[in-house]
Amino acid sequence: MTWSEMQPLLAQACQETLVMVGWSTLIAVVVGLPIGVLLVLTDRGGLLQNTPVNKTLGQIVNIARSMPFIILMVALMSFTRWVTGTTIGSEAAVVPLAIGGIPFFARLVETAVREVDGGLVEAVQAMGGNTWTIVRKVLVPEALPSLIASTTTTVIALIGYSAMAGTVGGGGLGDLAVRYGYQRFESGLMWITVAVLAVAISVIQFAGDYAARTLHRRGGRSGPGPKLRLLKAKEPAAADISKVA
Repeated sequence: MTWSEMQPLLAQACQETLVMVGWSTLIAVVVGLPIGVLLVLTDRGGLLQNTPVNKTLGQIVNIARSMPFIILMVALMSFTRWVTGTTIGSEAAVVPLAIGGIPFFARLVETAVREVDGGLVEAVQAMGGNTWTIVRKVLVPEALPSLIASTTTTVIALIGYSAMAGTVGGGGLGDLAVRYGYQRFESGLMWITVAVLAVAISVIQFAGDYAARTLHRRGGRSGPGPKLRLLKAKEPAAADISKVA
């Protein structure tokens, strides 16, 4: 197979992979973020401590994470058909990819949020902040560099899942490698597909690491910044008290 014949196949496969990974990542982040935060809030000593909810939610996440993706795809075929009307193609592959990515990202979010300094949470509580304020102003902003790194890891994992989805008709680069590289013995096309995946993963990893380092270096909202703002907010009140005395 010549390069002119490979080029349109690679372009279409890359587009399909981009659609699968893009939509599944978006769904995984939107759904997995609140789940990860809730796992922290409902844990022992958390702001919304609730052991039954925490154990149940944690068990669901563990079961979903422990299931191999190829088995998950087969198990979700009926649900995928109900949602998309089909079980083949890149649109159908988004369903198992998203469901597989949600618990994966949720655990990474849980780990990132747990790293936030508890002193900041206590300071906001002392200022009268409620749970939503703490989540919005402290937990998520402080964990943002780690959350970006977690998103990068999730995207890379979903690229691997999408290649696996291609083996069962999901489309994308995995489907191209199997149908042409393996079944038609086009080894050149298969190795080009491998190289494309390797380059894509390297670029995504570099971009994610750069973004996380930049936020961490700036301090975004990490470090002692919020605590200092809280202290400054208390100073005028102390001055007023001295005047009254």
